[in-house]
Amino acid sequence: MSSAASDARPGPVPPGGHALRIDLRIGRRSQAHGLPIAEETSAGGLIVERTHGQPHAAVIARRNRAGRLEWCLPKGHLEGIETPEQAAIREIAEETGIHGEILRRLGTIDYWFTGDDRRVHKVVHHFLLEATGGELSVAGDPDGEAEDVAWIAVDDLPERLAYPNERRLAIMAGAVLADLA
Repeated sequence: MSSAASDARPGPVPPGGHALRIDLRIGRRSQAHGLPIAEETSAGGLIVERTHGQPHAAVIARRNRAGRLEWCLPKGHLEGIETPEQAAIREIAEETGIHGEILRRLGTIDYWFTGDDRRVHKVVHHFLLEATGGELSVAGDPDGEAEDVAWIAVDDLPERLAYPNERRLAIMAGAVLADLA
């Protein structure tokens, strides 16, 4: 095996994509794009409350890069020495106004995207939370990314959420909530 082959290793597989190759000899630059690579970690998830016996989740609407409004799960970057669990609780409260407690981990979404000056490898930890208080509002979102917020029946989330991976998490959350009922 040549030295070049031993220095390259398979990278994560992006949703719907192929395995990426990361060449350790070139530092943290993407071979395909010649851009530096940034690692980002976020956390969020589904915070639910029962209304008339049916679980509803607080979801937010934000603009995508093309300017379209998309419904998605609340989430954001970890700050300082926060754990993913702590960040999920904080981010959900900031973006929806609803406070909660974690019931369980739902899963992790791992993907790549390219910005103007870098290629980003993003890992997002998702949790299922039970609402404990608060009032539905985007007023507390310090980034101002959330333009709207709504309670949506968990059964209706797969039709409402913009991203396939988040729709899969919503289906899994629905199954977990049915088992807990």
